[in-house]
Amino acid sequence: MGIRVGVVGAGLVFMSLLSAGCSDDSSTVDPQDEPVLEPSDGNEVPSLPPPDSLPDAGTLPPGEDGGTPDAGEIPDAGPPPDAGTGETPDAGPWPADAVLDYTRSFGVGKPQSVGVDEGLNLWLLDGRRIGVLRPGDTAPTWTTGVGQAREPFGLDSLATGSTVICGGAAGRAYVGYSADEMKRAEGIEQRTYIPWKGEAGYSAERFAQYQKGDLDAVRVQPDGSVTLEEHLWRTTGTSNAGRQAGIHNTNDFHYEEDRSVLNCARVTRGRDRGDLYITTNHGVTRVQGLTYNSHRHPGWYLFEDGSEWGSLQCPYMHGLGIGLNGDVLVANEQMLGVLVPSPKLEEWDRELTWEGPTPWKFKSYNELINGQATDDYWRAFEQVSSGRYYLGSAEYGVWSLTPKSRSAGNWSKLAGLPSNRILSLKATDDGALYIGTNGAGLWRLEPDGTTLAQVREVSGQRVLQLVYEPTVTPSMLLVLTDQGLTVLRGP
Repeated sequence: MGIRVGVVGAGLVFMSLLSAGCSDDSSTVDPQDEPVLEPSDGNEVPSLPPPDSLPDAGTLPPGEDGGTPDAGEIPDAGPPPDAGTGETPDAGPWPADAVLDYTRSFGVGKPQSVGVDEGLNLWLLDGRRIGVLRPGDTAPTWTTGVGQAREPFGLDSLATGSTVICGGAAGRAYVGYSADEMKRAEGIEQRTYIPWKGEAGYSAERFAQYQKGDLDAVRVQPDGSVTLEEHLWRTTGTSNAGRQAGIHNTNDFHYEEDRSVLNCARVTRGRDRGDLYITTNHGVTRVQGLTYNSHRHPGWYLFEDGSEWGSLQCPYMHGLGIGLNGDVLVANEQMLGVLVPSPKLEEWDRELTWEGPTPWKFKSYNELINGQATDDYWRAFEQVSSGRYYLGSAEYGVWSLTPKSRSAGNWSKLAGLPSNRILSLKATDDGALYIGTNGAGLWRLEPDGTTLAQVREVSGQRVLQLVYEPTVTPSMLLVLTDQGLTVLRGP
């Protein structure tokens, strides 16, 4: 993860930063070089242990091995939505029941993550297994041991676990994995720096770290099985050309910072439809097809003990949403931000704070919960049709946000929920906000912003994930809980 310093010294300074210089606690900045915004308070409390930092990796079913499937042929995975409107003009291939339990009706089990692609195939992730439920199928087809999961998970393997799955183009999905944090090697100042072959300090053991964790693109085959399309490595940076080294810093391939994928979201409409965003242990990365550009993060510098140099704070980033006009909403454990994406993938990582091709529209933190150096445990970030923003915390409930400047906002905690432990949020086209709690089930906040009601038709008390597919009529809201998958039509 990014740098975490547990003791606050003489002062905190919030500053603009470059994506290249955030590798570890040796990252420093001269406060005279950048504009300064003072925080609203400096009252810190002891940090809580991170709750539910990664999904359960699941278990490998008996009798299934970890062999590597062959690449196979990429099939036609069903007709894509209409190219002219960007939407399917009818209900699509799935039942139009207002509420349907897919675990019972289609035998999808209790996966840890779900997704839907442009061809309306439903994707399921369960540890080392990937499942696909295609239109017309009565049950999913499961494949084990694909890509980063071809070896059993562990510290010395390609991944410590699988995390999330997101649909992509028709027949394609992206699977995220976790990896352990790198340690500083002897003679190397920064712990995420990896020398390439032939460079000073090279070692085969350290070089192997390039391939750990990250993101796989997978494809469904005509028989419903899944094969690896590519472990993502293609990027826009000139220094990275031809280097098959997984996901790493776009502007300097030596820095292996984005190692664990924590969340993902596909853009379902608008100019950037089809783009994928993933959040990691370090920031948010943009993906187009098999090419990525990493990364952006609303980080800040901690100054302690009167030092003129600050250490960059880049905590784990779980919160991810797509705003009404395509803005990218991100929230790490301490800070949050709204990014305006450029049409050009290569401009994603160009950090000029409030200016440039991909500026921050908003970048701040919630001073009503904690001081800036204390975790708020943001897990979800959404914008409802009224324009209001909502964030969900794993410890502190749901908060509404109305920006009053680029770096400050009006915050208000949502009253009436039976639990402050929030795992997921999703805004829907009818103006509502669905709220997934950790222990009290699924709730719906009406467009008036005050009326709350539990969605009792959805079983399960722990709502792991909410996925919205608005391109069909009625729309689909996939609700994944500890009891399985339920789909709501029409919100």
